[in-house]
Amino acid sequence: MSNKTKLATVWLDGCSGCHMSFLDIDERLIELAQLVDLVYSPLVDCKQFPDMVDVTLIEGAVSSEEDYEKIQKIRAHTRVLVSLGDCAVTANVSGMRNPFRPETLYARAYLENAQVNQQIPVQVIPPLRDISLPVHQVVNVDVFVPGCPPSADTIFYVLTELLAGRKPDLTGYTRFGA
Repeated sequence: MSNKTKLATVWLDGCSGCHMSFLDIDERLIELAQLVDLVYSPLVDCKQFPDMVDVTLIEGAVSSEEDYEKIQKIRAHTRVLVSLGDCAVTANVSGMRNPFRPETLYARAYLENAQVNQQIPVQVIPPLRDISLPVHQVVNVDVFVPGCPPSADTIFYVLTELLAGRKPDLTGYTRFGA
């Protein structure tokens, strides 16, 4: 049994830019690997969220029923939940669809813009919720890290502060949209 901090990363409705910034930590990932076990992530092969995780980084907004169910489970099984990036913090680009009903979005994407197979999928695409929400409007969030995406340096700073038992002070590290 490892004494390392259990780290998870999760991708909800977003572009994966925050995960790309996480990977841009580059050789410092080796330093992090000495301190954490990456127990769940789109970057690894684990299919089930573990019973308890110390720190979870959440990228993306809560836009679908699948996102909603996933974030509920993650919050219940995470000690420190981090909203990573503008989509998780504000709904950002995902929230741009909020003035439109899901039925209108489905029709536009799968009927009006399709050249072939014009039909709305009922199996592969999770049903959309009426509006896209930032994570904190669905569950309690412990740390907010704005940025689109946050830089690798910012993500590394946040993780190392949390691993040292401190809440990161992001003054001067990041801002919305940058």
